[in-house]
Amino acid sequence: MNCAVLDNTVTLVPVNHDNLTTYLTIGIKSYRENYLHLWENDDPTPYISNGFTSEVVERELQDPNALNFLINLGDDTVGILKLLKDCGVDEISDAEALKAEKIYLLKEHSGKGIGKQLIQIIEETARTLNKKIIWLDAMQKGKPVQFYQKNGFIIKRESEVTLPHVKPEEKPMYILTKEL
Repeated sequence: MNCAVLDNTVTLVPVNHDNLTTYLTIGIKSYRENYLHLWENDDPTPYISNGFTSEVVERELQDPNALNFLINLGDDTVGILKLLKDCGVDEISDAEALKAEKIYLLKEHSGKGIGKQLIQIIEETARTLNKKIIWLDAMQKGKPVQFYQKNGFIIKRESEVTLPHVKPEEKPMYILTKEL
């Protein structure tokens, strides 16, 4: 009897001009699936136009500090990741910190252990870059904060979404850090 073996290995594929459209498509789709509720009239245009246009991502690809990736599970692209190599926060210097700026998974792939594998990959990347800390922003409401805490992140302080047209009750965020 032949059994198909599912490939549950998460890999990162660097974004380039050839796969830029996939990055934008998956990024926008996963963002809309997970964060539409934050926006007045369910319209995330302020965020999309700030982070998911070809012009914006083309600029990021030219920036040596930005690392943009497709997240693949086997042969399927299931999300996107953006890291900032030298990005401090508060008293933590750029040299010490890596920021996980975007971690977006398509909803159908949530809860499959991909996030846990991504955290490990991000930690390995940070160690390779001799970083002492990884940090990120997460919405105060919802499951992501608990997920990050379960994976060793601690709440450093409160922050908030600064883009226009976010519902006031959805603006509160946390900055979370993890020491390596």
